[in-house]
Amino acid sequence: MFSKNKKKSLIEIEQHELLEHAQTRIKQKKRLYNHFVVFLIGSVFMIIINKILKYGVEYNWFVWAITFWAFLFAIHIFNVFVTSKFMGLEWERAQREKLVLKQKQKISELQKEIETEFPLSNINKKKEE
Repeated sequence: MFSKNKKKSLIEIEQHELLEHAQTRIKQKKRLYNHFVVFLIGSVFMIIINKILKYGVEYNWFVWAITFWAFLFAIHIFNVFVTSKFMGLEWERAQREKLVLKQKQKISELQKEIETEFPLSNINKKKEE
């Protein structure tokens, strides 16, 4: 009975992790698509403001604004589709394991240091006196 629950809980944990990862990827892509729509609408409005409403008509400032925004959008695309692949679940797990290993090593070093400075035999002798 207990072994079935343990196996089931491990499977549920893995499925939960997969679902969380899928949800985060969906949110990333949704934000990217929203960014694209806002970029298109914003670009059209900047062109309208400059050309039709004649705000700053002596200079085509919208070209620089749209170019800068397109650069930011390209960075967003890179982060969603390239960086996430290299730093996905496997990378996160490897980093987590490295950190846990470092913590365990530090704990063992501290325990050794404590045992050398305060051996149990000396502590027991002091209690008996």
